[in-house]
Amino acid sequence: MFVDLPQELILYTAGAFLLGWLLASIFGGSKSASKKRDPRDDRIRSLEAELRVAQSDLERTREKADSLEQELDDAQSGIEKRDNVITHQQSKMEETTRDLKESVMKTRELRAELSDRAAENLKSEVALREVKTELEVAQASTDLIATGVLDYALTPTEEDDEEVEDLLDESDMKGAAT
Repeated sequence: MFVDLPQELILYTAGAFLLGWLLASIFGGSKSASKKRDPRDDRIRSLEAELRVAQSDLERTREKADSLEQELDDAQSGIEKRDNVITHQQSKMEETTRDLKESVMKTRELRAELSDRAAENLKSEVALREVKTELEVAQASTDLIATGVLDYALTPTEEDDEEVEDLLDESDMKGAAT
């Protein structure tokens, strides 16, 4: 390739390259100057990195706050539902307690009335038995009088009355002695 090109062109090109290199080294600065960076640039880069980290942390915190708010809303609605259920159950329990007290009172009243009726029934049965007994005695007396077995002509005399009184006096004395 170099063979076909004129020699002058090759020399011009090499010269231009050397001149460019020489000018760049003179005016372009030294390599040590390019290695030194401004500390403010480093501070800006670190602040930008901290800003990106803070923004990502903020986004994660917002997501957590949103999820916690949702959980709080769910918990509050659950608490309200439980409160409603508890209130409903308490009202049922109070109503049941009231009904129970009323039925106990009614039961006591009915028991008292039943015992009164039982006492009246017992009294009427006793009275009925007494009446039956008196009726049976009267009937037996009537039957005995009618048959002639019972005779009222044999009434006790005065002597019999005195003997009974003497016996009573002796029994009083024995009772006093003991």
